[in-house]
Amino acid sequence: MKTLKDFNFKKKKVLIRVDFNVPLNDAHQVTDDTRIRAVKPTLIKILEDGGSCILMSHLGRPKNREDEFSLKHVVNKVSEIIGVQIKFVTDCIGSKAEEAASKLLPGEILLLENLRYYPEETEGDSDFAKKLASLGDFYVNDAFGTAHRAHASTAIIADFFPGSKCFGTLLEREIESINKVLKDNQKPVTAIIGGAKVSSKITIIENILDKIDHLIVGGGMAFTFVKALGGKIGNSLVEEDKMDLALSILEQAKQKNVKIHLPVDAVIADSFSENANTKESPIDAIPDGWMGLDSGQKTNAHFAGIIRESKTILWNGPVGVFEMKPFSHGTISMGIAIAEATKNGCFSLVGGGDSVSAVKQFGLENKVSYVSTGGGAMLEMLEGKTLPGIAAILD
Repeated sequence: MKTLKDFNFKKKKVLIRVDFNVPLNDAHQVTDDTRIRAVKPTLIKILEDGGSCILMSHLGRPKNREDEFSLKHVVNKVSEIIGVQIKFVTDCIGSKAEEAASKLLPGEILLLENLRYYPEETEGDSDFAKKLASLGDFYVNDAFGTAHRAHASTAIIADFFPGSKCFGTLLEREIESINKVLKDNQKPVTAIIGGAKVSSKITIIENILDKIDHLIVGGGMAFTFVKALGGKIGNSLVEEDKMDLALSILEQAKQKNVKIHLPVDAVIADSFSENANTKESPIDAIPDGWMGLDSGQKTNAHFAGIIRESKTILWNGPVGVFEMKPFSHGTISMGIAIAEATKNGCFSLVGGGDSVSAVKQFGLENKVSYVSTGGGAMLEMLEGKTLPGIAAILD
């Protein structure tokens, strides 16, 4: 795996695919700068070698070059985080971009305008990729969040840089972290899979069963398992057409000596609301008219015990509706247990939008080993897929 450490970038103009698809408020200010901070080590290494950086990114899903999707809105935040005044050009190909790139001096950083202002970017157009490639003499992919897309700037462009391409520090860390869970793991390995639906996580579960010792199933998807086993779940979320699938996962796990842990109790509510009436109930005896919205105290204690004994942990998906305070305790308990295990030497990887939101919301992001920056990309790697953006560098 070729990384930044394998090259010196003196006098090189390095074209870097970054992921600055960050949330902005109504005043177009960045509200979460995690993805910008994540690429700082890559940019600093290139600048310290005596090279210059040309940054390519998308922002949102523009239809007609709407101003709200212009990357000019992130320039100040990127400059502040990197500690270098970022130059900006209002196009990503053509004469303006070519002129800005040609004038770039060692130690400088240029940010190109939103790649998705051109439909050719998402179409994976080779001519568009060639025009982008002409701006630099080395290519670095450091955008894990888009590595699962075969877009012009994430995969096709790499063809124009034989021998002059590598992974950035962020992408390298993402790949290493996932490999630490799936390949180079220390046992026991525990996967915590939560969220609403079994159907969205089935491929992950099937792919990781050979590599784990414990599978904790939480969140809304647990009710499909509980009902399949004959439990009464009231008005809780359920995928009726996936109950056979849930039973088949339980059977596969048994054959592979993987222990599956389902919740034993739940915090239930009489409506999906922060102000609902709530009480605790055994998970398989929820009365009609009530729904499970969080894991109960016995479950939290049981799950925490398994987590504390683990040496490798993957957490994907919350175990309750953590955005509502009355139903956040299960997810907080899970996060605290993972933080404790990490402190005691366990490797913990958190990924997938909602789990990442949860660790940030509850101040735990610096207490786990690694928080992934790519939701869809991480899920596809966990499913065992080869990502186009990674394959293109390995070619």
